Amino acid sequence: MAEGTKSIRIVTSDEALLASARAAAAGLAGDDDWTLAEPQSVEDILNSTVSPGDVILLDAWQKAENVYESCRRLTGRTKCRTFVITDADNKLAEAIATFCGATGTLTRPLSADTLRAAIERASGPQAELPREHRGGAEERDLPERLLRDLVGDRSEKLVDVMIDPETGLFNYDYLTFKLDEEFKRARRFEHALACVMLGFEGQADDDTLGQLSSIFLNASRDTDVLGRFDQSSFLFFLPNTGPDGAEVMAKRIREAAEEAALRDLVGDPLEIAVGISYFPHPGIEHREELFQRARDAFHSGQRDGGAVVRAD
Repeated sequence: MAEGTKSIRIVTSDEALLASARAAAAGLAGDDDWTLAEPQSVEDILNSTVSPGDVILLDAWQKAENVYESCRRLTGRTKCRTFVITDADNKLAEAIATFCGATGTLTRPLSADTLRAAIERASGPQAELPREHRGGAEERDLPERLLRDLVGDRSEKLVDVMIDPETGLFNYDYLTFKLDEEFKRARRFEHALACVMLGFEGQADDDTLGQLSSIFLNASRDTDVLGRFDQSSFLFFLPNTGPDGAEVMAKRIREAAEEAALRDLVGDPLEIAVGISYFPHPGIEHREELFQRARDAFHSGQRDGGAVVRAD
């Protein structure tokens, strides 16, 4: 690459998006010496020499992992301007991408004008994340602490809107957004997606809820979405997971809760019921059906005294 040339790096498998990115990069000629690199994976970028002046474009529908997790990893290792490429009707993408460390978002298809404007607005390099957030799953905090540490005080209002204060898990509103996002990704790329609803009868104090949420996190992966659905039930989305994997997770949670001797406000043991639905499934065409099958299975598990029920 010639001296002074800046690179646009893109993570996508979408040929239409790639074609628009090539046209947009070509349209920047005369502004600076920009070149569009061949599509790369996030791992390729992390393992290559990246200039702080480069720009990284992340397709929101990339296959490898959740795009916001990609933001977190890249902004922890590079100082590049990083943009998430999303659909025009995704109203929450800008805020979520920002608190995950991205510079901002762009909508598909790309154009030279929008790309130029975005680069000009982000005139400085991205700040590097603190070193302690580069570790693996063993260093994972509860979502509230993790998200606050990612972007500092400027995310406080957004985090408060998204997080359930008693458990530190995501709240109902964010779960609604993630159900739509994860279902679209699973359907588009023909990936497995498990939906798990679980909970208990009655009420529990804050300490018990905190212990329970820790059990959830210890039984899950970084890519799983864990949230509180209502007072005594929870909803999980498990990407790239079929019903067998979801059942293994559910049984691990039930066993851990039993070993911890968790009890409700009246002193009765927490009997955790679990409902599991999954996609692809011949009876599921819409995200609402994925959710409803998990909820129906959960209620069936409650009627059976705290069972794991799979909506086959």
